[in-house]
Amino acid sequence: MPPAAETARPVNAGPAIVAVVDDDPLFRETVSANLAEAGYRAAAFSGGNALMEWLVQGNRPAALLLDWQMPEQDGPVVLEKLRNAGYDLPVLFLTGLNQPIFEEKGLKLGAVDFVDKSKSFAIILQRIRIAMTAKSPNGMADGDTLPSSGGLLLDVASARAAWNGAQVELTHGEFKVVHLLAQRIGRDVGYREIYDAVRGAGFEAGQGPDGYRANVRAMVKRIRQKFRDIDPDFDAIETYPGFGYRWRHG
Repeated sequence: MPPAAETARPVNAGPAIVAVVDDDPLFRETVSANLAEAGYRAAAFSGGNALMEWLVQGNRPAALLLDWQMPEQDGPVVLEKLRNAGYDLPVLFLTGLNQPIFEEKGLKLGAVDFVDKSKSFAIILQRIRIAMTAKSPNGMADGDTLPSSGGLLLDVASARAAWNGAQVELTHGEFKVVHLLAQRIGRDVGYREIYDAVRGAGFEAGQGPDGYRANVRAMVKRIRQKFRDIDPDFDAIETYPGFGYRWRHG
């Protein structure tokens, strides 16, 4: 019986999935735990055949971490099978083979990155996020990548946002607010500036000269909830009482 991580899941349901293919069970367990702590779901497999069976069931990971040396079939063979079957997901080789000849071959085969297993998970995680930004199945390709307390990705051209690889269903106005806050990461942004970004400079709404503040508070509340629908621990948007909001640093 396949492990729980290999069972079928609905496409795009909940946090983004990162697939891990490695014949070392301890390594799979460790990486899966680290991914879960970072807000992703891990789908771990001991070899390429189990991965292909999972993909055929309709599952789509946001990225794939692929070992190079495996007894069933090595990583390059798995990657070639994926590409021949039409799967265009971003693949990162994660291996102990750090010689340039292997890296060159992996990139020529279509991998987006080649990462030494000895690197810290923090570095591996950043490489995953970069790969997902450059080539995302949720249509986030060629978008702006803005640093945040988690994996915020913004595609300004299409007004789409993703959090840890999962698309956030924001309205156009809500996207403008997130974009503004993320551009000013760690800095306070006032109610008036936030409202102007959505409605245009000088637009008045609500009761009294400061009526727009209630509109901004309501909009930020909706935005927070949409992020929390994906990540219950989301806390990147902080309140500056009486002034506005900020996108938290770090």
